[in-house]
Amino acid sequence: MTQSNIQDQIRAYLEENLPAYLDLLRQMVGINSFTANAVGVDQLGELTAVAFTALGFTAVFVPSANPNFGRHLVLHKPGKSVKQIGLVSHLDTVFPPDEEIRHNFAWRDEGARIYGPGTVDIKGGTVLIYMMLDALRAISPDIYDDTTWTILLDASEETNGADFGQLCIDHLKNALACLIFEGGYLEKDRAKVVVARKGMAVYHLETEGRASHAGSAHEQGANAIVQMADVIQRVAAMTDYGRNLTFNVGVVHGGTVTNRVPHQATAGVEMRAFSPEVYDEGVAGMLALNGLADVASADGAFACRVTVRQTRKTQPWPRNPATDNLLAIWQAAGESLGIQVEPEERGGLSDGNYFWHLVPSLDGLGVSGGNSHCSEQSADGSKEQEYCQPASFVPKALLNVTAVLSLLQQ
Repeated sequence: MTQSNIQDQIRAYLEENLPAYLDLLRQMVGINSFTANAVGVDQLGELTAVAFTALGFTAVFVPSANPNFGRHLVLHKPGKSVKQIGLVSHLDTVFPPDEEIRHNFAWRDEGARIYGPGTVDIKGGTVLIYMMLDALRAISPDIYDDTTWTILLDASEETNGADFGQLCIDHLKNALACLIFEGGYLEKDRAKVVVARKGMAVYHLETEGRASHAGSAHEQGANAIVQMADVIQRVAAMTDYGRNLTFNVGVVHGGTVTNRVPHQATAGVEMRAFSPEVYDEGVAGMLALNGLADVASADGAFACRVTVRQTRKTQPWPRNPATDNLLAIWQAAGESLGIQVEPEERGGLSDGNYFWHLVPSLDGLGVSGGNSHCSEQSADGSKEQEYCQPASFVPKALLNVTAVLSLLQQ
């Protein structure tokens, strides 16, 4: 059977079953799976496990490192050969239950778009995994049964995926590839897959000053907020767009009342970079601010002090030969379908940041859509809720299946 014949059969199968796939997505979107809603995350995990049971998978639930989060889900179907493919999605979203209610954010099918929490990030991606495997099972059963399939779903990707990253490494040490189903661009005959992601580091800054009466003893005070303002300017100045290095001062707190020179201030900073070398330079620049003391009381008796503490460190996923090899396979698959597949370097993190260096990985393989993480809408259209494009499901699934068949046959 020629590649074209197989593609035609897979396309026809996917189109025939698309209503059932979208119904599965509707059920998933109907479950609030905000990261901190462990009950909802686990409920979604149970629904997902049951769905994949029909494809021959067994489910194992793994507790998150944070006991306040839901359980990670590992779905496994052993094959007859040593060939293994990993597929990664996540269960959680960023929308608390009350936010969904307040913004009337729920499943809304408008034909060209389906709105709802997680439709593109990433419940639509989970459904796309199901579509791919269902089609392979129906059209190429020998290849399906020959291959070991391992699906891993993160319970807390939107917060911190470090423990899940190790889970992926443990299960995919010998895999040919790990495919990650975050949302991906598709428009007519152009598609994008993600080949690199920025790394992120998060910092807690604190300035210690000396309190005093703002009226009668102002000169004795060392203003922690003024010191923090100086630090913030230094941090902001380290952003270098030419090197894709950014610093964001996202949270600032300080002082208590206006008639008191403030003795303390805090700030939260996030740093991102693509290049590991630039990333390390950014980390060094932030840590060099530790111990800074250039604001003092007017009487010279006390100098403020800056403390910098790194609270999270997630390394970049840079362009690399293993990912580029997968890109070439997807580009060849796209060419056979009349789709131009282009590489994309994305600023946001995914689970792939934790294991790309150990398992060949490719990202952005999920459905097309927009407005991820947004629940708001406005009458003038300036605000729109997260949505996916139903028309992208079959083409993206067909592209991925074609590429996976090529990968397995190499």
